[in-house]
Amino acid sequence: MHFKSILLAALVATFALPAFAQAPAPAGTPARVRGTVEKLDGKVLTVKSREGADVTITLADDANIRAVARVKLSKIKAGDRIGVAALAGGDGKLQAQSITVFPDSFRAPEGQIPWDLTPGSTMTNATVAQVSKVSHGGRDLQLQYKDGTADIDVPPRTPIVTYVPGTPALLKPGRAVVVFARKMPDGSMVAPAVAVQRGKVKPPM
Repeated sequence: MHFKSILLAALVATFALPAFAQAPAPAGTPARVRGTVEKLDGKVLTVKSREGADVTITLADDANIRAVARVKLSKIKAGDRIGVAALAGGDGKLQAQSITVFPDSFRAPEGQIPWDLTPGSTMTNATVAQVSKVSHGGRDLQLQYKDGTADIDVPPRTPIVTYVPGTPALLKPGRAVVVFARKMPDGSMVAPAVAVQRGKVKPPM
């Protein structure tokens, strides 16, 4: 019986391998391009990056174009799911640089990772556990995510936005964008998502 059990386990493992092989990780490596739209030609988006270079990016067939709308700091409440770009202050406490309030339909992976908004910044995707007012007019946000917690100081003038549905028609020259792309082995870039300026509201993330 012991031999039969080992043989069965080996057969299951052998036939299970193709199932894992059918779900490979997405091709390319994550990359973000921040800047302004130069032009959109069909599915080819050219962005003048914040570093000054012209970057050509192909929009994926199912690319999600998200416009942004401003949110007041006073509207953030416990239970909201948010993404916070932040820097550690002199006291070691994280200070928010920007906040994105996620719509109910938006699913961002929870956690805290290094970010590239500014050198040394982080991005924390989490649920708001508690909101406290502080003396300088801002807020103190206690966040919870799958692997831990974070305490964020939010100054009163922190840019805060949420995503609203957009279309490629918003990708007009001069509009500010953050392109969430994947850099392919051949150096080309493909974008599954773009956050774009709407009116005077620019994506701050």
